[in-house]
Formats: sequence, C-alpha cells, structure tokens
Amino acid sequence: MGKITAAITGVQGYVPEYRLTNEELETMVDTTDEWIVTRTGIKERRILKGEGKGSSVMGIEAVKGLLEKTQTDPEEVELIICATVTPDMTFPATANIIGDGVGAKKAFSFDIGAACSGFLYALATGASFIESGKYKKVVVVGADKMSGIVDYTDRTTCVLFGDGAGAVMLEPTENGVGILDTILRTDGSGIDYLRMKAGGSRYPPSIETVTNKEHYIYQDGSTVFKFAVTNMADVSAEIMEKNNLSGDDVRWLVPHQANKRIIDATARRMGVGDDKVMMNIVRYGNTTAATIPLLLWDYEEQLAKGDNIVLAAFGGGFTWGSIYVKWAYNYNGKVE
Repeated sequence: MGKITAAITGVQGYVPEYRLTNEELETMVDTTDEWIVTRTGIKERRILKGEGKGSSVMGIEAVKGLLEKTQTDPEEVELIICATVTPDMTFPATANIIGDGVGAKKAFSFDIGAACSGFLYALATGASFIESGKYKKVVVVGADKMSGIVDYTDRTTCVLFGDGAGAVMLEPTENGVGILDTILRTDGSGIDYLRMKAGGSRYPPSIETVTNKEHYIYQDGSTVFKFAVTNMADVSAEIMEKNNLSGDDVRWLVPHQANKRIIDATARRMGVGDDKVMMNIVRYGNTTAATIPLLLWDYEEQLAKGDNIVLAAFGGGFTWGSIYVKWAYNYNGKVE
C-alpha cells in the first residue's frame, strides 16, 4: 500500500447575484474606478442582499453544488470544516448550519477563523483527518459575507471586499496526487494592523462600540501590504524549494485575491509567469476565506490530473501559508 494522501475530488463555488461596481462606489465614497483598479485590480464585487442572510446561505449553495457534482449522498459526508471570519452567529458554528442545510446528518462540523488564510488552514486540517485513515469524505468550505463587517463610508476598505463561498471535497488516494505538503504560519502582533476590534469577549457589543464603528474591519493598509508581499511570496518560494520545484514545474499559482500587486510580487518571487497565475479579483474582490476555492472553481476546466499547483494566502492575525497540491483529476474525470 502507498501513502494515503487527501485528494481534492471536486470543487464548487457560489457568489451572490448583486454586483457592486466601482462606478456605484464612486457615488458612495470619494474614489474613482481608475484609483481602485490601479491599486487593487478590482472592478466589481458580489454582495449578498436580504435580511437575515449570513455566510451559511452561500456555503450551503456551494456545498449543495459540490455534492451534486461529485454524486455524493449528503449522509456520506463525515466532516464539514468551514473557514470564515463572518460566521452567522458567535455560536453555533456556521459549519453546523451548512451541514443541516445540505442534509449531512452523519457529519460533525466546526469552524476555523484564520481570516484570508482560513481556507488553507481548513484544508490542511481536513487533509489530516483523511491521511489518518479515519475519514473518507471531508468537505472544506470557505465562506465570508464581508459586506456585513465593511464600513461603506471608509473608502480605504469598502472598495476591497466582496461576498462569496467555495467548497472542495477531500477523499483518500494512494496514487501520489492530492495535498502533498503544507507550510502554515502565524504572527499575533498583526492584531495592531488588521482586525475587527469589537464583538468578542474583550470588547462585547455596546452602544459605545457601535457608535465608534468598532464592529467594522480596521486595516493599516501600508503595513499590511508590506507584510503580505514579503510573507506570502517567501512561503510560496519556500514550499517550492522544499519540494524541489522550479517555476517551470508549477502549472498554477492559486493566490489569495487581496490585491493584484501582492499577487504579482508572489509570482515573481516564485519565477512563475502571468500565464500560470489564477486571477479573478477583477470580478469578485477579496472574499477572504472564499478566494482560493472560488479560483479553483473558475479554473477547474483548465486543471489537469498531475498538475503541480501552489496555493498561497496572507490574512489578518497575521496568518499566512502555502500548500502544494498535485491535482487529482481531469475536468469531468474521476480520481482513480
């Protein structure tokens, strides 16, 4: 028997219908389409509308599509992990709500909060359950309703974020494909530069915290940019070196969609050309934990069995990491 690895055997995404364009943002804050595109690469982002709708709404749609695509009975799913920093509620976990919404009655579930690196953390965690031999079908979801924590009077942050969800199925294989290596990092000093101050046990909701707009994202843009460029690029290069991969060996870089300049810097550090970089930031903006699975969904038809791909992300906390994956199937094909 070969070594058991966790293969991604299906991917599905979901984005809301409503498009918040740069032109509409021009009517809301002092900004321009040219300013936004030049600095971020974003033209529009999707927004989840409707009273009482949280991240689980998008996560449920993504997982339903995933189960249908992979022809999986919901009761076959043994574990659901949801990466999110915009849970429906403090508790229960959004993963629990998603599981109930898709009929996964035999699965246990939990959330992971690691901001924009959350999907990588959740993917690595799910892979560990597969590699242990304990579980055969694990669903990993990245879902964030960032519009719920964005101040639409703050032009520095409101142009960046959108809403969306993506999900992948993990199953065991012994064919040398799947998730082959992970590098995950954290630096807690990042709390000073990228955070949502209130809403937790340190600063519970109050009239004062609401008045001070402390339930919205705060970001020190220049500091976060510097940390992101350095650490996301370095960890991507590190996982390549660790696995004896050159730029020619990598078929795709799958980078977190926060800022086109950060993505470009990461690709240069890896020696990967623009034609090997997945990109959809122009249409969705930064959907936090959803960006990487949404990329895989958008590019699924272009992925081929055996492709070497590197997932990379940087997020608040600070959190960052990279994952080396050998793709397990051709489009409309099955893992052998």
